[in-house]
Amino acid sequence: MQKPMQKQVRKSPSGLFFKAATLAVLLACGSLAAGSAAAQSKPKIKLAYAKCAHCMAMSMVPALAQNVDIEGINFTAGSDALTALVSKSVDIAQVTYLAYVSGLDKGFDLVAVSGQVNGGSEMLVGKDSKLASDDWAGLKKLIAEYKAQGKPFRIAASRGNAQDLHMRGELAGHGIDPSKDVQFVNIPNPSDHAAALSRGEVELICSVEPFASQIRMTGVGKHFAYPYDQAAGRLTNLIVTRSDVIKEHPAEVKETVAAVVRLVDGLQKDKQGWINSIVKGTGLDPKIATEALSNAYPDYRMYRTQTKAIAVMMKDLRYVSSDVSSLAEKNMDYSFLMSVTGKPKTELGY
Repeated sequence: MQKPMQKQVRKSPSGLFFKAATLAVLLACGSLAAGSAAAQSKPKIKLAYAKCAHCMAMSMVPALAQNVDIEGINFTAGSDALTALVSKSVDIAQVTYLAYVSGLDKGFDLVAVSGQVNGGSEMLVGKDSKLASDDWAGLKKLIAEYKAQGKPFRIAASRGNAQDLHMRGELAGHGIDPSKDVQFVNIPNPSDHAAALSRGEVELICSVEPFASQIRMTGVGKHFAYPYDQAAGRLTNLIVTRSDVIKEHPAEVKETVAAVVRLVDGLQKDKQGWINSIVKGTGLDPKIATEALSNAYPDYRMYRTQTKAIAVMMKDLRYVSSDVSSLAEKNMDYSFLMSVTGKPKTELGY
């Protein structure tokens, strides 16, 4: 009589285990389903960014977002990203400080919420030029010789980008009048800079990375100067949005800023993902992409004093019709960076 009892005892724990395991699987499936539903219900944000070395890292932001579904949209230039933002095609955009100030001058609703990366500007001359690096006296002499011969000294850049502003400010600082002494050639797509310099269509160019490194490393041109000795310094990119987006989607803006902060923190430790994003976005050789990042400085801070100086310089250089330095300062919202980093705005560029 005892054996049947023993068989029943052995079967009982086995049955309990099976039921417990089945319940665990069901609970796990339920959790996965709930997680999937939660993922599907994440709020969505459209983020625009430009096609340059220091900009392409923004393609990594969607993967770094935690509580928002970010759709990254790549544009040829920051000015195009700005147009998409003001036309409400996107919610947040990575633009240059120049585009931010220009937009405010035009009456656009723009609010800066974070920095992203600075640098990326380089002035280059043709491979056969006799100018040595940082030989500003030699450049002024060469420009004077062109004038005496009745020829224009042609300088190329992409009108409206940070490199154009950096260069004009640098020229003015060295006694070269950007509006009188030289002739500017606007080449909207920076990937066309190398060809223009190679064909001798311009004497000097201020390009953006990675195209500046491409010009040097392929032997088309050589380094002349980094144009950072002017009011803008090496400030390049801002993350901006509109006041209606902040009002209606403050949590999404905060989560996007948090993703940008994670990006910057990550880039300061490991640039391989950044290099990969440049290669994927531009098709350039990894060696060129790597070289380009020696002239890029990840930074999520927003520099208030320098931004005001940029606005004044842009008025002096006739980029804008009015002085919007006070408005540029007013429209820099540090609250998201403060919330994400836990730092006071005095440590965030204010």
